[in-house]
Order: sequence, then structure tokens, then C-alpha cells
Amino acid sequence: MFSGIIAAVGRISRVEPRADGVGTVRLTIDAGDLDLTDVAVGDSIACSGVCLTVVEKDSPFFAVDVSPETLQCTVGLSEDAPINLEKALRLADRLGGHLVSGHVDGVGEVLTFDAFGDNRLLCIRAPASLARYIARKGSITVDGVSLTTNTVQDADFSINLIPHTLQATTLGKLRPGQRVNLEIDLIARYCERLLACQ
Repeated sequence: MFSGIIAAVGRISRVEPRADGVGTVRLTIDAGDLDLTDVAVGDSIACSGVCLTVVEKDSPFFAVDVSPETLQCTVGLSEDAPINLEKALRLADRLGGHLVSGHVDGVGEVLTFDAFGDNRLLCIRAPASLARYIARKGSITVDGVSLTTNTVQDADFSINLIPHTLQATTLGKLRPGQRVNLEIDLIARYCERLLACQ
């Protein structure tokens, strides 16, 4: 589990196909300012919202293997791409964002990214299948960042990004037409399942 509070922005330095016959790739990631001293092989790190398992570590680099299914369902895992990084939560950690699983539910498209004083007003169109899970003033994860929605209309939602978020994550570089990883709030998913089973 994660909180959606980004610890560092890293960069994918290498993408190598694995000889497994199914299309898995290995990503070597420059962790940037992420402290890897307490990270071991087998630990989870969220990479722009995608929960991946560390298979090699040679600080400041670590490597992860990515399955074809994950590559098909996500964006941003390409060579030289900047990525938001967060280590998995420990039980004693503060939950500054919201509970995030690192399982991307869909890919959205940036519609607008407009200046609003020092902030930016970000509008995203989610896949239609996710629209019912997105609520005004609710939580959503965009490229691994825990955010609060301002407005929701059909599958479109808006978010106000403060200067800190713009500087500490990759979101400050977003542009209209860009695609982003989305994860809906866990509570919405479980509420739907509970109601369906009544």
C-alpha cells in the first residue's frame, strides 16, 4: 500500500526486453533523491502510480520487471521518462494522502492545464467506465499522486495543483493531450462491490 505522497522524481534510464517469451521488460530506474538504504530486493515501489517489485538494486539505481499486462494498462514506463516514486507504506507511517494500492484502473487524458495564479487547474477525462467512481471533493490518484477533485462532470474532472505539487512531482510538466495513470479511491470500489452483493 501507498499514500500517494511522492518522495522523489526519478528517471527510467534503460528498458530491456526479458528473454521470457511473453514480452516482459526490465526497467532500470535512476531513483534521484529517493533514499534506497532501507529498500531490499522484493520490496514494492510505486512508479508513477504503478506498484512494481524491486528485482535488483545498486544505489542510486534499482530495477523492476514489468509484465505485458501492466505495459498495456498503463502509460509513462518508457526509456528516459521521468517518474514519480514512492516506497511502500510502513504501519507507523503517516497517511498524508489516501490509501493507494498501486494498481492502475485506467488511463486518462489531460484536457486542459491552465494557470490559476501560482496554481494550475488540471482537467482530465477519465475512461467512461471509471466515471461513476469519481466524486466531487473525493480522492483520486494521478500518476501516483494523491489528489482531491474540485469538479466532476460525466467522465471529466478538475483538480487544483498547488506550487509544491507542481515542483515535487512530474505533474508540473503535463500538457493537453498527454495521458496519465489513474487509480480510483479504494473506498468507492469496495462500496460498489458491497452494494452489488446485497
